[in-house]
Amino acid sequence: MTKDELIHKLTSLEWEDFEAKTAKGELPKSVWETVSAFTNTSGGWIVLGVKEQSNEFEITGVGNAEKLAQDFLNTLRGTKFNVFVDTKQEVYKFDDKTVLAFYVPVHKNKPVYYNNQGNTFIRRGSSDQRATQEEIDSMLRDRSFGTKTGGLAPETSRDSLSNTSLGRYRDYMSRFNPNASYNQFNETEFLEKLRIMEKGKCTYAGLLMLGKRDIIEKHFADFRIDLLEVPGTSYSDAKQRYTFRIEEQENLWEYYFECFNRLKQKVDVQFILTTEGFGQELSPGLESIREALVNMLMHTDYFSPACPRVRIFTNHIDFYNPGGLPKPFEELKGKDISLPRSPILAKLFRMVKLAENAGFGFDKIDRNWKAYNSTVPDYQIEFDSVVVDFRLEAGESVGEVSEKTSEKTSEKTSEKTSEKIIELMRDNKDITIAQLTKVIGVSSRSIERNIEKLKREGFIKRIGADKGGHWQIIK
Repeated sequence: MTKDELIHKLTSLEWEDFEAKTAKGELPKSVWETVSAFTNTSGGWIVLGVKEQSNEFEITGVGNAEKLAQDFLNTLRGTKFNVFVDTKQEVYKFDDKTVLAFYVPVHKNKPVYYNNQGNTFIRRGSSDQRATQEEIDSMLRDRSFGTKTGGLAPETSRDSLSNTSLGRYRDYMSRFNPNASYNQFNETEFLEKLRIMEKGKCTYAGLLMLGKRDIIEKHFADFRIDLLEVPGTSYSDAKQRYTFRIEEQENLWEYYFECFNRLKQKVDVQFILTTEGFGQELSPGLESIREALVNMLMHTDYFSPACPRVRIFTNHIDFYNPGGLPKPFEELKGKDISLPRSPILAKLFRMVKLAENAGFGFDKIDRNWKAYNSTVPDYQIEFDSVVVDFRLEAGESVGEVSEKTSEKTSEKTSEKTSEKIIELMRDNKDITIAQLTKVIGVSSRSIERNIEKLKREGFIKRIGADKGGHWQIIK
């Protein structure tokens, strides 16, 4: 972080990866909460020597910068934390005042806590919050990222698999990936080579993909993939909660087809012939939606109490995926990193040409959706979930209306969101961005953009700090 970037952070009103603390003579106790929160979420900068008051910042500097830095680093290398926390350090000079900054990266062995597991924190917006036991359990599962669904499901056998689904899967592979070596194997070899079964038992991934529903529910009590059609732009303006909800399916393979058949009704498609001579309905938009659907099914944390969900609103479609990412979102998106939560599920989808690789497919999702309607999806990344939100308005106008009309549509949508934000803040001055996101039904990035605009135009004001403050409606 350069000095200019630091100054820019100090003039920004809201950020998730930056925490300023006074630390005039000694380290504040709350600094350890922030270390835990950053390592458990997406990483961030801890800046010492800056005073925050009512969203205004004053550079106060630190006393005895060298000793303060050594105290901080020695504590992280000592026994206070359950794991070693590495950092990167920067020193800034403002006249005669010294500011220290430490970059704390996300840790691969979460949860990270100090003294005891009860001191596990996560980052929500610009504040540190104590993690719930459910959130800690989610992080513990993430330690075994890529291995959990490879385990053997007790009391399962070949009879635990659906004959119909297995037959449909093999038929699909023979048609859309005829050169795959797996097509020549007998059933026993096929199940073992693809790790659907091992040692006479089903792997968790194999059971989820092709198992019988009653057997799956013995291991995943609330097994389901939700797909809802909501008659509004959000729950707040919908006259009823939904007009369609997908019925329960046998397993993930059957859920894929039911969800995809419903989704392709919402996106323009074109009929093409594949190189193998098979008919296929595809378009850049549908490819993007399909990638998001397969991505959700491959990377969901099925051991979480939450369930994956697709919501089809009148102006957008969002995919909710329980389970955190193995690395920061920017790193996964910027590099060709292949770290699937379930390598077996990823391979099963890949071998029938429904996924190109075992990675996360963010670039493919963005590229195809931009080709479809000149926008990219919004991503809402939490430490225990991922939401991908596709806007539909621009897609309806591609090739039909001018760019000016598309801009007006976008502006109108933004105005409606802003009006709802003001209305909700008027009813509850303590409402959070997370609550606004849930009620209005748009991404947190969209909420944050609208809040910044409302602040600039003098409609609202934040009174007090992000944590413990409240909203004031000005006009």
